[in-house]
Amino acid sequence: MKKILFIALLSPLSLIAQDASQVSEVKYHSLEKDNIIKTNLFSLVINNYNITYERKIGRKFTASAGFRYMPKSTIPFKSTVENFIASPDVNINDFKIGNTAFTGELRWYAGKKAMRGFYIAPYIRYANFVASLPVENPSNDPATNLTYAPIIFDGKVTSFSGGLMFGVQYNLSKSLVIDFWILGAHVGKSNGVLTASNIQPGMDQATQDDLQLTLNDLHSAGPFSFDGKVLSANSAEIKSSGPWAGLRAFALSLGYRF
Repeated sequence: MKKILFIALLSPLSLIAQDASQVSEVKYHSLEKDNIIKTNLFSLVINNYNITYERKIGRKFTASAGFRYMPKSTIPFKSTVENFIASPDVNINDFKIGNTAFTGELRWYAGKKAMRGFYIAPYIRYANFVASLPVENPSNDPATNLTYAPIIFDGKVTSFSGGLMFGVQYNLSKSLVIDFWILGAHVGKSNGVLTASNIQPGMDQATQDDLQLTLNDLHSAGPFSFDGKVLSANSAEIKSSGPWAGLRAFALSLGYRF
């Protein structure tokens, strides 16, 4: 009888403690906000600015939208580009490029809840590149020391691609997070046109033939296909088309959770 009375007295206390624990857990989870805004710290080194908004949409899922902007400037990793465009008539040091890109991403977190730990993220990306490609002017004549400014091909290339990325995200505090991209890649298609519309001096037929040979050397650069044509004595164009590929890896983003 004493044992029964003792258990009866403890039961309400046990229920109160359990309710208190559940209330505490709910309160703790309510402090974990469902939104993060972040920027990639590593990309700032190469003059590339970006912002990403991530929102929790399920227990283990989030969706995010990102925007990237790089002003037109000389390109980083010039030696890599030179391996693709192996033409002495193209001045890589003066090659300029800029871009904007929009990325949509869905993340699945392997842990107990979203926004923390290891994740797998399929994504799609639309990018727009503006470029200035300098090509040596065939009118140059070493015999007479006549040197003309390079022929500048200006234009843009757009691409649409899809890919998959792996990464980890951790909380530094209640409001700060770190997002590390381990490895990701995307493939798709691209197209665009670069045009030189005011070539001076006007080219005679022999000079046009020399420029056409130079443009033929640009037919292939890695996975991309180029079709260059001399249109007249004062104009030429380079069309870009074919597959597109890119990497997202070893990037570190700092985010604010709210």
